[in-house]
Amino acid sequence: MDRPAVELFQYKDKEQSSNLLLQLNSLRQENILTDVLLCSDNTEIPCHRNVLVSSSPYFRAMFCSNFKEKQQAKVFLKGITPAILTSIIDYVYTGLISISMDIVLPLMQAASMLQYGRLFEACSCFLQKQLNPDNCLSMIRLSEIMNCKSLKDKAKEMAMRKFSDVSVSEDLCELSLPELMGYLEDDSLCAEEEQVFETLVAWIHHDPLSRRGAISDLFKKVRLRYIHPTYLFQFIANDPLIQSSTLCTELIESVRRLMFSVSTKIIGDTAAGFKNLWVRQRRYTCCDRLVVVGGRKNNEQTSREALVFEEKTQKWQALAKLPIRLYKASYVALHSVLYVIGGLTTSTKYSQVNTTVYTLSLKTNQWRMAEPMLEPRFAHQSISYLHFIFVLGGLGSDRRVTGTVERYNSMFNQWESMAPMPEAVLHPAVAATNQRIYVFGGEDAMQNPVRLIQVYHITRNMWLKMENRTVKNVSAPAAVMDDKIYIIGGYTRRMMAYDTKTNRFIKCANLKERRMHHSATVLNNRLYITGGRYVNGHDVIQDSDNFEVYDPKTDTWTSKGTLPYKLFDHGSLTLTCVSEKWAK
Repeated sequence: MDRPAVELFQYKDKEQSSNLLLQLNSLRQENILTDVLLCSDNTEIPCHRNVLVSSSPYFRAMFCSNFKEKQQAKVFLKGITPAILTSIIDYVYTGLISISMDIVLPLMQAASMLQYGRLFEACSCFLQKQLNPDNCLSMIRLSEIMNCKSLKDKAKEMAMRKFSDVSVSEDLCELSLPELMGYLEDDSLCAEEEQVFETLVAWIHHDPLSRRGAISDLFKKVRLRYIHPTYLFQFIANDPLIQSSTLCTELIESVRRLMFSVSTKIIGDTAAGFKNLWVRQRRYTCCDRLVVVGGRKNNEQTSREALVFEEKTQKWQALAKLPIRLYKASYVALHSVLYVIGGLTTSTKYSQVNTTVYTLSLKTNQWRMAEPMLEPRFAHQSISYLHFIFVLGGLGSDRRVTGTVERYNSMFNQWESMAPMPEAVLHPAVAATNQRIYVFGGEDAMQNPVRLIQVYHITRNMWLKMENRTVKNVSAPAAVMDDKIYIIGGYTRRMMAYDTKTNRFIKCANLKERRMHHSATVLNNRLYITGGRYVNGHDVIQDSDNFEVYDPKTDTWTSKGTLPYKLFDHGSLTLTCVSEKWAK
């Protein structure tokens, strides 16, 4: 009979390497077969050359080349203390070492000198765990001295991410001009532009005689487009440093002309240089977030809730509650601040139409009172454009439909009356683009649909109206994407995109149900729809907790799950915040 084939058995002893190291260390401690003494000051440590050669390119070069140490029984290592040398030799023979703040720097230097790369990185890892906003700039300096890229990268990352805290440290004022410029021009800097300005001013004031001349170069790093106009024109423009620089004052004047003209054209002597500065995007640590506020919750009383949607976790988080319940207020975002304007307050004894304005920013998560409107109103519309908020129509104190319009100027913190609408309507779809406000449809005082497009020219303070049989929306939101105004539902499943240049409507993918009293906002070039009411298959109106998104590139709707509760007549807005501040 044939014998079975012998199989090849590959055996690996997992304990061999560790046992070998233990035995070598035992031989070293008993001074058996050691053939070299490593010396530091008066300390002599017996070692095996072959172990040292195997552990480090430094010792391999020393003992395997034509260096004099090859023949010496004693080798003196300068610049390394006995304690550090002992720790390193123990590490070589055992793979173990204890790192503390007391020894990490000399240990790191010795590891670098003796070319123990993994030990060097272990020291770097230890220092990285000690990083905080107070020491990260010092750690960058240290990493440059030590030529440690991993520590430098982590320290730089913290300096960028925690810039709010780092900017007030003494170390920041010691930065060189190129170093500071590198921070301020970086897109990943976690800071609002107001803070960028305050940082450069503090840096200059630390050594004004030698640094004043840098104001123009530094000021170009501030993205003026994203600074609140009040701060820009009342604080920055009046700063002595800014006034001392012709270029800085010209840049601010260019912003002023742009905002006062309510135009998107850049004019003036500094147009060429200013255009490049003006078109710079927000820093990518500035994140747009979807916020839902107010409305009728679960078909009960008016809600004080405010929620923010966290894209990463796909969950809703609660914000500070509105101070009071406001029925049919309007909601708008301007300069990354949420405004809740007007509305009706009710109690068992009386109801009141309000002129109140409440504001909330994600930075503070606190509600504040702002300058009140000129007229009390509810069931009105609000829209922002550049540094203005326009409030249109609604119901006044007499509960009658009004066509009045007023405008809030955020540069001067004041309201002013504007030309009234040609036709007073309730619940129209409103959007602003290219210096114009478009008011689509709505209903008249008798609740009849109005087939009109009313257009307000912002710079001329003039209205015109156009009859259009396509318009038949009531209680539908509107939003602007890619120069088109999207009108979403309004007692219909239909969504239309209005091209302002051709005065034509383009049909888009339908909603799943006949939808009204919902809200819409644009986030990351997509249209987010929240809540509302819908007509079911039995023609019964029901409240909705739907949360959907529309992609104009594919003309498709996708479900994003649901809201935490059913909601209608609410606000749905996009607010910008610095991501690191939000993480706190």
